[in-house]
Amino acid sequence: MSLPERPSPKGKKVSLFVTCIIDMLYPHTGMSVVDILEHLGIEVDFPMAQTCCGQPGFNSGYRDEARQVARQFLRAFADAEVIVTPSGSCAAMVRHEYPTLFEDEPEWLAQAERMALITWEFSEYLVDGLGIENMKLALPTPQTFAFHDACHGLRLLGLKEQARTLLEHVENAEIIDLAESDVCCGFGGLFSIKMAAISNAMLQNKMATIEDNPGDTIVTGDASCLTHMNGGLQKHNKSKRVRHLADVLAEGLPRHEA
Repeated sequence: MSLPERPSPKGKKVSLFVTCIIDMLYPHTGMSVVDILEHLGIEVDFPMAQTCCGQPGFNSGYRDEARQVARQFLRAFADAEVIVTPSGSCAAMVRHEYPTLFEDEPEWLAQAERMALITWEFSEYLVDGLGIENMKLALPTPQTFAFHDACHGLRLLGLKEQARTLLEHVENAEIIDLAESDVCCGFGGLFSIKMAAISNAMLQNKMATIEDNPGDTIVTGDASCLTHMNGGLQKHNKSKRVRHLADVLAEGLPRHEA
């Protein structure tokens, strides 16, 4: 599905959609996003009524329940000028699925279509939306990184080069290729529960490519993939870990701003 042309987000206040998994498990990643945006002089607000985008219900076939959650999202972000989220999958849900969820509800459809136009994934917002590639960041020590391209962001939003572009301009960061970087880690939301054996086999393959990679750290833009891969690595006593792009970039902020 092609995405409609969107208005420029430049010069507009950002409303952060932190996502439920980051809110519950990785609040520091949400703060990293805020730190980076404020470093760039961008005003950020956090609508307190936000909950979930509704993707778990939607992917499970519970469209009525997904609509109920989506309506709360639309209410929470009703006044937003630009929505930024550190999750390709959640951004894809709002951008691709919200308009289809409300096809038969004209009173909500207009709001859903507006949200689809103003919602940006974090790296996409910086590079494609604002045209920023070099944020003048420097890591405290030299590190090597490889990228795992999360499925929803890669396949539905075209996210790949944006994150690499941002990190390759960070001093002391070296990027190397990860074999099969675009192959699914096996999470897939409820897929990892309903199809646990297949999910685990996919995770084993992904962990093998991570272990074979000489990079210090694997970087991704989705906390769900991060959780799945790190869970497997920790369970098998592997030393490598996966980090969210926002946390890596925030590490490079000037110390007085971090």
